[in-house]
Amino acid sequence: MKLLPSLKERKRYILFKIDSKEEFSAVDVKKSVDNAIKDFIGELGISKAAPSFLSERYQNNQFIVKVNHKYVTEIVSAIILIKKIKNTPVLLRSVIISGTLKKVGSYIK
Repeated sequence: MKLLPSLKERKRYILFKIDSKEEFSAVDVKKSVDNAIKDFIGELGISKAAPSFLSERYQNNQFIVKVNHKYVTEIVSAIILIKKIKNTPVLLRSVIISGTLKKVGSYIK
């Protein structure tokens, strides 16, 4: 039996860009993102926001995070507070927030 559309969780896709001279692997970025979200909103917030790092879409220091539509601002705030990845200073920016992966994917360069 299928889930009714009104009971499905609405999601948003957020594209982030890492400004740094160094290229990072998807594993390193995922680890930093997970730690930043856990530090900022805690374990209960993670369970409500349900963030998901889409590692198969990681390229050119750009990555996409899928999140519940009610927790977009909290997730963006948590991720842009990342200052270092592997002891390298970085600056993270959110590029676009959308309800479809296709639209967010069109912004990846």
